[in-house]
Amino acid sequence: MVELLLWPSLLGLLGAVIGSFLATLVIRWPEGRSVMRGRSHCDGCDVALGARDLVPLLSAALARGHCRACGVAIDGRHWQIELGCIVIGVLAGWAVPGPVGLAGAVFGWLLLALAALDIAEFWLPDALTATLAGAGVVTGVLGVAPSIGDRIIGGVGGFAVLWAIGAAYKRLRHREGLGGGDPKLLGAIGLWLGWRLLPAVVFLAALTGLAIVLAGLLRGRGAGLGDRMPFGALLAIAAYPAWLFLLGSLP
Repeated sequence: MVELLLWPSLLGLLGAVIGSFLATLVIRWPEGRSVMRGRSHCDGCDVALGARDLVPLLSAALARGHCRACGVAIDGRHWQIELGCIVIGVLAGWAVPGPVGLAGAVFGWLLLALAALDIAEFWLPDALTATLAGAGVVTGVLGVAPSIGDRIIGGVGGFAVLWAIGAAYKRLRHREGLGGGDPKLLGAIGLWLGWRLLPAVVFLAALTGLAIVLAGLLRGRGAGLGDRMPFGALLAIAAYPAWLFLLGSLP
C-alpha cells in the first residue's frame, strides 16, 4: 500500500512546486516581466515575498487570498494552476508509477500552462510548444510507448491536418479560423500520443467547445460564428485524459 501511494504523493508534491512556477510564468510572461530573475514578489505592491508566502496553496489560504503587505487580492490563477498541477501529478503517479508517470506529469504540466495562456491571452508561445514537442520526442527515443514511429507520424500528421483545415477556412471565409499556434500544439501532442488518438483528441476538444457555447446560450449569452474560442486550450484539456487512457490500455 505504501508503495502504491509513493509515486502519486511524490508527483503531487512536485506538482505543487511546478505549479507555483508555472502560475508565475502564465501571469508575468504575457506582460513581459521576468519570471526567472530576482526574488518572488507581490504582483500588486512589488514587495518581496518570504518563505511563508511561497508555500503552494497553503500560503494563499492562510492569507485569505490577499497579500499580507498591501491587501491586494492574489490572482486566482496562482492557486488554480497549483491545484491543477497537483492533480495532474497525482493522476500520473497513480496511473503509471515510476519514471513513465513522471514523463506523463511533465506532459500534463506543460499542457496546463499552454491552456492557461491560451484562455487568458489567446497565445500559445512557440517556445513552450517546442518544449512540449521536444519532450515527446525524447520520451519516445527512450522507449516509452507509443513507438517513436507512431509519434513522428502523429506529430507531422497532427500539424498538417489542422494547418490544412485552417488554410481552407481562411480561403473560404477570408479570415482566420484557427490561430497559428493550434496546428503546432496538435503536432506536439501527436509526438506524445502517436497518431491513433489524435482524432479522438480533436473530437473531444470540439465537443467541449460546443458544450461551452451551448452553456453560454442557456445563460442568455449570445454566440456567433465570429466568436473567438481558445481551441488550443481545448486541445490541451482533451490530450491529458487521452494520455491516461493510452497508458491504461497498454498491456
